Amino acid sequence: MRRTRVKFCGLTRPEDVDAAVAAGADALGFVLWPGSKRAVDEARLAALAERVPAFVTRVGLFVDQDPALVERCAAHLDLLQFHGDEAPAECARFERAWIKALRMRDGLDLPAAVDAYAGARALLLDAYRPGVPGGTGATFDWSRIPASLAKPVILAGGLSAANAADAIAAVAPFALDVSGGIEAAPGVKDAERMAAFMAAVREGDARRP
Repeated sequence: MRRTRVKFCGLTRPEDVDAAVAAGADALGFVLWPGSKRAVDEARLAALAERVPAFVTRVGLFVDQDPALVERCAAHLDLLQFHGDEAPAECARFERAWIKALRMRDGLDLPAAVDAYAGARALLLDAYRPGVPGGTGATFDWSRIPASLAKPVILAGGLSAANAADAIAAVAPFALDVSGGIEAAPGVKDAERMAAFMAAVREGDARRP
């Protein structure tokens, strides 16, 4: 049985980092874009990242931001996530592993994006809403994802314990990325919802052929 990896994103509090690790998340996401309700600054990032034990990946989310900021934050991160209109060369300049988020707007050519972002470790596919780079809380039509892409797919957008197993059945992604679906309020995670999400992922994996 293949195990779907899980990233909990938008962590802002030490107790939520601890709860996410205890729940079994593979990766923890920290939003460095100040336009988000879940944003953390550099000092908070450093403090939160220090709590993360070995074998849990620390991911920083950026949206068309100053390279100097990304460089400073990278010292506390294992993986960079670019959620804006960054060109491939902009993503690759920091000598850190990176992933590229793509919002599933009409007409997006996913195979072409795979070719363009060849250096990415994966592509994160999220719902599209004009002017909102992420965290919409909305799903998109999962059938738009080709059955086979040359990059691992991280599925995001409107996920929760209620639909995680269905997402795995429909897409068979490498990983799921969840933020709002495990929260009591924006930036405030809920340990019970985290545990329920992980249980739903295990259920989805068990249903795979």
